[in-house]
Amino acid sequence: MTDSGLTVIFRTQSDIEANVIEGLLDSHGVETLRTAGPAPGLFPFSLNPLGETQISVRADEAAEAVRIIESHRQQVGGGIVVTLPQAFDALEARVGYRFRDRGLLEHALTHKSKAHEDPSGGVSDNESLEFLGDAVLGLVVSDALFRAFPTYSEGQKSKIKANLVSTAALAEMAELMGLGDHMILGRGEEKTGGRLKHALLADTCEALIAAIYLDGGLEPARQFLLREFASHIEEARQPEYFGRDHKSRLQERLQSLGRPLPSYRIASEIGPDHRKLFYVEVMVGDQVLAQGAGRTKKEAEQEGARLALVEITKNE
Repeated sequence: MTDSGLTVIFRTQSDIEANVIEGLLDSHGVETLRTAGPAPGLFPFSLNPLGETQISVRADEAAEAVRIIESHRQQVGGGIVVTLPQAFDALEARVGYRFRDRGLLEHALTHKSKAHEDPSGGVSDNESLEFLGDAVLGLVVSDALFRAFPTYSEGQKSKIKANLVSTAALAEMAELMGLGDHMILGRGEEKTGGRLKHALLADTCEALIAAIYLDGGLEPARQFLLREFASHIEEARQPEYFGRDHKSRLQERLQSLGRPLPSYRIASEIGPDHRKLFYVEVMVGDQVLAQGAGRTKKEAEQEGARLALVEITKNE
């Protein structure tokens, strides 16, 4: 859609509310164009986002678009379509932290696919927050394991940490929080099941950790992570925790079934070197049994082996 002959029919400072309006009008067959306000400043995140987002439609569809929006307002009984408290209250309750600046939370939930769809460049994605969240996560987990397991060797603590900060563990945390339901995705990522992708869930989880840290400091972030990891840390106290890993278990399981031993091949590598994500296929003969993702090849292989075991169990 070009910007000639367009009428601005909605303005908001909330990207979430803009998403709702776009989706509402799209469901009624009304094509929209989004433009954002001021471009980001010196830093890639904004502690007090003031930029206005505008939704435009063709002039001959403006009256119908306004009617649709007004009808929706009446259905939800409010002056705006979806307020920020309505959008974030449930997530904040699950996280156990109430943001002073909810713009940070909104930023943490915004995937790059959404930012790429904005022609003005005024929407920032959460990649910088992921980077910071990864660092906060590493610090908190290392400190917690140092205190919880003073007699464990460095190798034992490193293995526990690797399990806790893995893509699989973070994706599981995100799923338990229902984080996928709140992610702000572009239309293409939405259509390809982005809300269920482990890599996206894990990245958003890291961005959320950073948002908590920036909004309230290290202590709220630490308390959040300790709550989420409490059961996993307790599991690490069990003697069997350092037993067979997923790859060993998969090999033993296939041997018991009389099937060939598994092999692992890299399907793809995505992202810059400092944030690379590996996708590894688990091969049994010529069959791809599962695909795992991880920040390292070893992590991706372990996740692939875990998923392969799940597939074998399903087919028994």
